[in-house]
Amino acid sequence: MTTLPAQPCHRTSKPPRARGVHLEPGARVASATEPAQSGPAHVTRPVAYDAILLSGFGGPEGPDDVMPFLRNVTRGRGIPDERLEEVAHHYLAFGGASPINEQNRQLRGLLEAALATAGIDLPVYWGNRNWEPYLDEALARAAADGVHRILAIPTSAYSSYSSCRQYREDWADALESAGLQDRLQIDKVRQFFSHPGFVQPFIDGVREAIAAAEQDGHPRSEIEVLFSTHSIPSADAALSGAGQFDGRQGGAYVGQHLAVAEHVMAAVAPEVSWQLVFQSRSGAPSTPWLEPDINDAIGALSDRTAVIIVPSGFVSDHLEVLWDLDREACQTARDAGLWVRRTPTPGTSPEFVDALVDLVRERLAGTPAAERANVTSVGPWFDVCRRGCCAKSTGPCHPAIAGLI
Repeated sequence: MTTLPAQPCHRTSKPPRARGVHLEPGARVASATEPAQSGPAHVTRPVAYDAILLSGFGGPEGPDDVMPFLRNVTRGRGIPDERLEEVAHHYLAFGGASPINEQNRQLRGLLEAALATAGIDLPVYWGNRNWEPYLDEALARAAADGVHRILAIPTSAYSSYSSCRQYREDWADALESAGLQDRLQIDKVRQFFSHPGFVQPFIDGVREAIAAAEQDGHPRSEIEVLFSTHSIPSADAALSGAGQFDGRQGGAYVGQHLAVAEHVMAAVAPEVSWQLVFQSRSGAPSTPWLEPDINDAIGALSDRTAVIIVPSGFVSDHLEVLWDLDREACQTARDAGLWVRRTPTPGTSPEFVDALVDLVRERLAGTPAAERANVTSVGPWFDVCRRGCCAKSTGPCHPAIAGLI
């Protein structure tokens, strides 16, 4: 793998918005491999990929990075620095560094090793949407190494604008910024919320937490399990999933989370009460976002002596888990006199790493949808995003790849 010379200065801005996308003649999907260009929901023809692109959200590595990073995250939304500073102190409380980059470094190394063990000879490149190493930098490295066909893995399991479509937009931005729109082809793995390797760590965590609560004197009838995920605008949630959940409040985003929670509880303790809750709201108070907030849900509990918080919307223990759940939600529970336990995220667990290998394997082999690993009532999800899938409810649509134009 080629090592590029160190950059002489610290880069603080993500690539600019792409002005367009590259379509092969007759293709319906931009910058896609030939089997995906016509836009099948599930690609069942084998694809000889040259590399994997692990795509992260990104995070600051020190105090001076915090505000530039937050400006990248909120680009185009007109949020003044005064409001960003309200979030900045969360990062500064951890020394100005998010743990997410180190988590992805570890995940990349483990994924490379697991692919090699499985006999899959593919390098893994890592790029972030909002901080170094940026996606265009990762793609430039891949192109310099002679890569042409890439399978991208977003570090996000569910369908919504921020957890799917925005990755696809940022890949388009990165391709244009790097001048590689007509040289690299990028497909994406399916949203993996329903893969057993993603779900199993939550099953194990809930089982262990219930056993701990019982050991401390809390019967199952007094336990509440809260499955927590990032809140998003209600209008965006309604657009998630390209009509697969028409008429169901919250669209695919809520439907997928509920399907995961239902499977976890059925596997562990179907008699224990549970609910889906939301966290980390950041929008204007006048804009409806998904509710209930986790802290409100905890405050509304009655006839409960114990609460178990399951970060089912998150891949790893990044800042929104460490701050919003471990600090704020757990403190809310303790203030209410409740026993509380937060369960682990998939992180770098062997089950999750093996799941990512399986997602790669099914695209290399062109595995039919009916033969793919899936444990929920929803899925396996699409390989190629459908037209209009996970559009944003406000503002213009930006160029995106890995989906129907």
